[in-house]
Amino acid sequence: MNLQTVAGLLIPFAGTSLGAACVLCMKRQLGDGVRRALTGFAAGVMVAASIWSLLIPAMDQAAGLGKLAFLPAAAGFWLGILFLLALDTLIPHLHQNADHAEGLPARLPRTTMMLLAVTLHNIPEGMAVGVVYAGLAAGGADLSAAAALALSLGIAIQNFPEGAIVSMPLRAAGLSKGRAFWYGILSGAVEPAAALLTVLAAAWVVPALPVLLSFAAGAMLYVVVEELIPEMSEGAHSNIGALAFSAGFCCMMVLDVALG
Repeated sequence: MNLQTVAGLLIPFAGTSLGAACVLCMKRQLGDGVRRALTGFAAGVMVAASIWSLLIPAMDQAAGLGKLAFLPAAAGFWLGILFLLALDTLIPHLHQNADHAEGLPARLPRTTMMLLAVTLHNIPEGMAVGVVYAGLAAGGADLSAAAALALSLGIAIQNFPEGAIVSMPLRAAGLSKGRAFWYGILSGAVEPAAALLTVLAAAWVVPALPVLLSFAAGAMLYVVVEELIPEMSEGAHSNIGALAFSAGFCCMMVLDVALG
């Protein structure tokens, strides 16, 4: 594994860690408007990444199938949706501002279930980065180092507000600044872990690259629709979330097209 790949896998994790560090220097909890804006921005980045960095390359990889090039992408997309649906149903977790936990019943502390909720939607992000770098390392056509870097940077940008969104509520729930910061970092650790496992399995990943790229896209979009969009739209003045979503989408689109 070369230095370029290692850096690409760690960039998103650095974004989460820097965001989590906000708890060390901010005295107040994030306001509702700020939280909705950050959530909307993250959702926009994830949607754009799913399209430009994952679904379009998946169909390009299957171009040899002609008019049926959509089949691997469609199959992988639904596998990703069903995978996240299964995790969402089985793993106990608690979304922000929710009164009742989701998943299987479990007697876990509220802070632990909040952490699990964020960890759940970090899994597909790590897989997305890992799949792209695995294909790049194996010389996959239609995948460039610049495009892989664009995806890593895009995920890192949306991970920064996510890190703050994790650590700040944990601090408000009674944890010390140090523990809230540590848990924020921990929530993002699943990303490089999932990405590394994917890269190490490159020999098996590349033959199924169209399916796996779209699998990651489906998993990410499930998170956006099931969790992020409702959170960014709740309460009054939901246009804040919509504008931030548009900004995030445009940011990731520009990164992918300019660097790809």
